[in-house]
Amino acid sequence: MKDPYTTLGVSRTASQPEIKKAYRKLAKELHPDRHPNDERTAERFKEVSAAYSILGDEKTRRQFDQGEINADGQQQAPGGGFWRSYSRQGPGGQRIDPEEFQSYEFGSGMDDLFSDLFGSMRRGGQRQRPRRERGADKRFTLRIGFVEAARGGTRRLTMPDGKTLDVRIPPGIEDGQQIRLKKQGEPGPAGGPAGDALIEVTVEPHTLYTRKGLDIHVELPVTLQEAVLGASITAPTIHGNVNLKVPKRSNTGTTLRLKGKGIHTAGDKRQGEQYVKLKVMLPQQIDDDLERLVEKWADSHSYDVRAGLKTD
Repeated sequence: MKDPYTTLGVSRTASQPEIKKAYRKLAKELHPDRHPNDERTAERFKEVSAAYSILGDEKTRRQFDQGEINADGQQQAPGGGFWRSYSRQGPGGQRIDPEEFQSYEFGSGMDDLFSDLFGSMRRGGQRQRPRRERGADKRFTLRIGFVEAARGGTRRLTMPDGKTLDVRIPPGIEDGQQIRLKKQGEPGPAGGPAGDALIEVTVEPHTLYTRKGLDIHVELPVTLQEAVLGASITAPTIHGNVNLKVPKRSNTGTTLRLKGKGIHTAGDKRQGEQYVKLKVMLPQQIDDDLERLVEKWADSHSYDVRAGLKTD
C-alpha cells in the first residue's frame, strides 16, 4: 500500500484538522455515488479511506510514524524490523557499522541480544503467547439528507471491501458527528479484537428547514388575505404536514409555534419545537381591483415602515 501521507496529499507535519480536511475533500470528489461503474475511482476511494484510517486517529498515526504498524495497519517489528534494530549496536553496547554487521562475531552475549527481542514473550522459562492487540479503526464518510438526519433511520452501506452493513442513524445527528460500528474495523494482530468502523456524517442543507438545537425553523409564505383575515393553512414539518391557524392581522415576521414538531431524541426522549415565521406575499400579478383598493385605503392610512432604520 502507498504511504498514507502521499495518498492524502499532506505532509508528515500536517495537523489532525489538516488531515481531516484533506480526507473529506478527496472522499467527496471520489465517492462511488458520484462515479458509478468507475472501478479506477472506486479503488482510489478505497486507498483514501484506508489512508485516513491510519492518519485520522492520533494513536494509529503515532504507531505508523514510529514504525509499529505498516501502511496496511498491520503490526511490524519496532524500528522497521530485527536487522534494522540491531545493525547499529552489538550485545556489549559497541557501535557496529551496517556494512560490518554480517561479519560481527557474537560471543556469549548472543543470548542478551535475543532476550531483548523475545524477552517479553518468555516468563520463567516458558514461552508466552503474543499480546493480542486491537486492530486499527476504519474511517468512512456518509452524506445524508436533512430530514433523515433529524428523524433518524437505517442506511445500508457498501464498504470499500464489498461488505454491506446496516447503519442505524440516530435521530438528531448533526453534521460532523460520528457513528461507531463496533468490531467492523481491521482485524487485530495475533487474533486480537477487531477495530471499529467510524463513519463521519455530513448533513446536507435543506431548502426549507433550518435547525437550532432540537428546534426546526421554517419561513412560510402566506397570501395577503390569509394574513389580514386569518386562515387555516397546511404547514410542512419534518414529521409530515399539519394544519396551522394563521391569526387575523398577522404580518411578515409573525412567528407561530408547533409544539413537539421538532427533533425527537432517542436517548433522553426530548422533543424540539417547530417555529413557523410568516412571510406575506403579494400576488405575482397585481390587477386593477387591488390597485384601486390600496389607493383608496392609503388615502387615510399612511404609515412609515422605514422610520427605525439606522443608516450610520
